[in-house]
Amino acid sequence: MTNSVIFDVQHLYYLPQYFPVACALRELGVKVNFVLHQEPGYDEVKTSTLNNRGFNYQFIPDGSSVLSFYQSQNVDWIIFGNIPPFSTNEKSKLSSKLALMQHGIGPKACYYNVSEFPFDVRFVEGESRLSRLQALFPTRTFVDTGYAKLDPIFDGTEPPRTIEQLGLEKGKPTILYAPTFFPSSIEKFKNDWPLTLKKYNIIIKPHFFSVTKKKYVKQKEKVERWASFDNVYVAKKHEFCLVSFMQIADVMVSDASSAIFEFAAMNRPVVWCDFSQTRWSYSGLFKFRLKKRLDSDLSLFHDIAHRATSPNLANEFIEQCVISPHAKSETRQTITNKMVGKTDGLCSQRIAKYLTE
Repeated sequence: MTNSVIFDVQHLYYLPQYFPVACALRELGVKVNFVLHQEPGYDEVKTSTLNNRGFNYQFIPDGSSVLSFYQSQNVDWIIFGNIPPFSTNEKSKLSSKLALMQHGIGPKACYYNVSEFPFDVRFVEGESRLSRLQALFPTRTFVDTGYAKLDPIFDGTEPPRTIEQLGLEKGKPTILYAPTFFPSSIEKFKNDWPLTLKKYNIIIKPHFFSVTKKKYVKQKEKVERWASFDNVYVAKKHEFCLVSFMQIADVMVSDASSAIFEFAAMNRPVVWCDFSQTRWSYSGLFKFRLKKRLDSDLSLFHDIAHRATSPNLANEFIEQCVISPHAKSETRQTITNKMVGKTDGLCSQRIAKYLTE
C-alpha cells in the first residue's frame, strides 16, 4: 500500500501537470509532498501556489545532491517530470520507486529519449505513443493514462479566466499565442504585430525560458513591447498555467510546442507557425542538430493545424479559423486519440490508482 508520494519540481511549469494527480492522491489519503529545486525569481511563485492549494513542500538544501537528498527520504514513490539528475547506476541506491510524468507532450525528441532512464513506470498519453515507446524500450513499463494536465478542463475543476479580468474587450474573438522558446517564432513577428490583429483579443503566454534565460532576452523584449497594445494581455509570472487561458481562447497560435496538441484536444483550431528563429549552430551545415532535436511527431502538425510559413500567412489562417472553427475537427479528434489519449477528465485518477494499488 502506498502511503507517501513526492513530486520533484525541477521547474515551475511542471506544477500544472502534477496538481491533478496530487489532488487525486490526497483524496485517497496519501501523504503528498512537493520537493522544489531553486529557481531565483520564481521560488516565491511556487511556494505561494502550493500554500494556496494546501500542499506541503520543501526545497532541496543548498549543497545537497538530488540523489543524496532522496536517499534521506522515506517515501514510496518519487514522481519526476524529466530525467533525474543522477545516473542509471545510482538509481539502485534509492529505496523509493520512480515514476515519470513527462512535463510536455510536444514533438521534441526528448519525449522519447527520456525513457532511456529506467523509471519503474512511465505514464503516457495515447495508444500511438504507448506502442512506440514499448517498441523502443521493450523492458520498460508504460501505462496509457492520458494527459493529466488537461483534466481540469474536462472535469470542470479549473474555472477559466474571463475576458473582463484580463482587461480585454468582450465580444471580440480571442487568440492565444503560446510559443516555445527554441525553435521559436517570436522573433519573426514584427514589433507592431498586435496592430495587424486589432479586431481580436490576443493573450500571449510565452514559455518560461523565454522570460527567464539571458540567451532569450530578445524574445522577452519583444513580448514586453507587445504588452503595451490595448488588445494584448501578457500572462504574468504567477499565471504559469496555460489551462485557464486555453478555455477562453477561440484559436491558438503556436510553433514547435506541445501546446498545439493540448489545445487541439479541446477540438478548437490551431495555427502552426512553421517559421522560427534558429541559432547559427542549428542552421546551414548544422541543420541536422535541429532535426535531431525535433521528432517525426512534428509531421502530425500538418494535419491537426493550419500550417503558416510566414507571419502574414499566420494572420490569414487566424481569420480563417475564426470564420470556420470546425475545419479539421474530425482530424483533430483522431490525432488527439493517438497522441493525447483519453480526454474524460479521469487521467489523474488512473495515475493515482496505479500508484496506490
